[in-house]
Amino acid sequence: MTEAVVVAAEEAEVVGLAHGGAFRLLVDGDTTAGALGANRLTLPAGADGARPHRHERSAELFHVLGGRMEFLLGERSVTVGEGGLVVVPPGLVHAFGAAPGTGADVLVVMAPGVERFGYFRHLGRVSQGLEPPESLLPEQDRYDVHFVEGTRWAELRGRNA
Repeated sequence: MTEAVVVAAEEAEVVGLAHGGAFRLLVDGDTTAGALGANRLTLPAGADGARPHRHERSAELFHVLGGRMEFLLGERSVTVGEGGLVVVPPGLVHAFGAAPGTGADVLVVMAPGVERFGYFRHLGRVSQGLEPPESLLPEQDRYDVHFVEGTRWAELRGRNA
């Protein structure tokens, strides 16, 4: 990458989610020569963003732009409000979603970046019932998203595992 990357808000691809949230795809690892990838995620009140997973190669940064986000970080749960920041190191199992009773708007940055826009598009199709959740399993290495089993997130969110 030798040139600056500029993405105007209206140029960002929007991937809608069934619960009314959306990903705004800002920049991908292939555009930044692997330096980073970024998206903006909006979630309605109490909606899950991601089930428990880990990244082997990338750290993930969450900057809460509005509302409140609930995170599972290993076995620890935290709620982070507007202006707060969470950085998840490679290998740490984590999950996240909008806190109960509030929506959330969060900037998510992964570094180093991998090509993940395809993953977000796939997630959109899964959320809308166009593809089964299991269809993501063969793509775990490609997108550096490795799902893990666990009941802690379901318990935290008040759902059955």
